[in-house]
Amino acid sequence: MSSLESKVESLIFCSPKPIKVNDIIKAFSESEKTKYDESKIKKYIDKLIDKYNSEEYSFEIIESGGGYQFLTKNIFSRLNEILLKQQSRRRLSISALETLSIIAYKQPVTKSEIEKIRGVNCDYTIQKLLDKELISIVGKSDKVGRPLIYSTSDQFMDYFGINSLDQLPTIKDFQKEENSIGDEEEV
Repeated sequence: MSSLESKVESLIFCSPKPIKVNDIIKAFSESEKTKYDESKIKKYIDKLIDKYNSEEYSFEIIESGGGYQFLTKNIFSRLNEILLKQQSRRRLSISALETLSIIAYKQPVTKSEIEKIRGVNCDYTIQKLLDKELISIVGKSDKVGRPLIYSTSDQFMDYFGINSLDQLPTIKDFQKEENSIGDEEEV
């Protein structure tokens, strides 16, 4: 493994959130006064991805939220899920998930538009989502009172393990095909 590859690996490993290629380049510029081009860094990331796809490793490098990070492989998900469930004290509530899904699918959106869909006041829930940095304020509306406009954040992408909003499930993903015969479990 080359020295540069090890350094890229180190940056991905130590980053608390997915690290973008530009952030890796900036780290090298500041620490070594060396400017690497994006294709060279991407080449080393691809080599590392191939390396960690081997069965001897329990983790891999995943592209998430526009960057790269180490995550454990899916075959260990049940085991890790149990550990995280035991350690988890703060998950998103049903109301937070409902509010977050409205923002994700309708963004940019105001609080009054969210409340119209949910039918309840969302002040507390929106504040909690802002605190968790899953949503952000992206501006003010031109409507009366100039209400704040909300959208999802990069942290939202990372939290749900997606790279773009196009990866959100659609209504079709939840509908049963009309032309199917019998129950899915019978197949």
